[in-house]
Amino acid sequence: MINFGTGGWREIIGDGFTRENVRRITQALCERMAAEGVEDRGVVIGHDRRFLSAEATGWAVEVFLGNGIPVTSIARPAPTPMFMWTVRDKGCAYGMAITASHNPALYNGIKIFTEGGRDAEVSVTDEIAARANALRDADVVAVAPEDVSGHPLLTVQTSLNWYLDAIIDKLDMETIRHRHLYVVLDPMFGVAQTSLQTVLMTARCQVDVINDRHDTLFGGRLPSPTAATLEPLRQAVVERGADLGVATDGDADRLGVIDDQGHFLHPNQILVLLYDYLLDGKGWKGPAVRNMSTTHLLDRVAAAHGEVVYEVPVGFKWISAKMAETDAVIGGESSGGLTVRGHIAGKDGVYAGSLLVEMVAASGKKLSELYADILAKYGVMEMIEAAYAFAGERKADLEHRVFVQHDLPEFPVPVERVRWDDGCKVYFAGGGWVTIRFSGTEPVLRVFCEMPTLAEAQAISGLVASHLGLN
Repeated sequence: MINFGTGGWREIIGDGFTRENVRRITQALCERMAAEGVEDRGVVIGHDRRFLSAEATGWAVEVFLGNGIPVTSIARPAPTPMFMWTVRDKGCAYGMAITASHNPALYNGIKIFTEGGRDAEVSVTDEIAARANALRDADVVAVAPEDVSGHPLLTVQTSLNWYLDAIIDKLDMETIRHRHLYVVLDPMFGVAQTSLQTVLMTARCQVDVINDRHDTLFGGRLPSPTAATLEPLRQAVVERGADLGVATDGDADRLGVIDDQGHFLHPNQILVLLYDYLLDGKGWKGPAVRNMSTTHLLDRVAAAHGEVVYEVPVGFKWISAKMAETDAVIGGESSGGLTVRGHIAGKDGVYAGSLLVEMVAASGKKLSELYADILAKYGVMEMIEAAYAFAGERKADLEHRVFVQHDLPEFPVPVERVRWDDGCKVYFAGGGWVTIRFSGTEPVLRVFCEMPTLAEAQAISGLVASHLGLN
């Protein structure tokens, strides 16, 4: 059964991720395009460095061409945000990325983009999934593999330069050039090396790269930039005396950062730093958008500048939509994705990392000093993130208990209100909160808690886990 989550369709290779399912999803998208009368506007397709990504791109291209749809195929592994940018740049109706983003190496998947290079809405992916599940193999129309090369409807694109130039044009390159920053880059065996290295070296940064070889097992680590997975980057920054380390996940739409002292900067901290920089350092005006599991410290930054923060459900498509509606300056999530007004409507680790380097260069300070300034201005909030795997049969029980019976523990602090539209979020008097929700990309239940102190966050997170029998 094909189902799309908050970050696209992701399945274990050889189990759910098969040639047949890739072809069915592509055929379903082709039929949607035909029903909308947008076949002539074509699609953009690209892939990451995962096992079978290049081959799956070929399977999809065969189906697009079989249905008479013009295809721009990115011929080399490239960042997912580059595909989104190309959809917008070429005015295509849809786009597709073969990637499982930050999932473990045994997964692969598909992300679908709509007009303007935006993540497809739930209504779109639900319809595509329903049609794909109804298709038989005989319903899929495709050209033979040997007929792909030289096909009149196929454009093969090898250059990333248009996307990179669009990022460079948005940066204060002159300021970066004269700071002579030393950056260590960790693409986590993914697709960001060429893009980020090109941008930073164009700005005259000294750039060292680790974990750059093609390794479909991602060095045995999860290709997601966390404190644990970025330990090699932390060591490299400290040992080499670099100004900072920048990492991206497997398909380069998420960002992780190590400061000059070897401290991991959580995505929440990066989001707050960049919003403050865009308002104070660049003089921008406008609100911010965050999802329900992202730091409320962002709200303090907004309030200090007479702005507001809009809260949306988890899933970057909600952030993109609210940013477009409110002309927000920045939008982001605690998992490491963010975007900035004027760029693509989806998350982009390449642009976010480049903008962070600009921020450090423009400040004349170390990154560790910049975050110390943030805490001095806006105070401290501490977050605990926990993910609990569960057997398949437990999900229904947990869903009923929490989201139907509303069975929550007795909290040690006053509850202000509870939100139930995307999992559960409990807001506490005094500014803290806790969320309980099932992941849209992995079989886990996530519990996030943010409080004024780490001890309070640990206590409430532990209380939820104990109450639900998750420990």
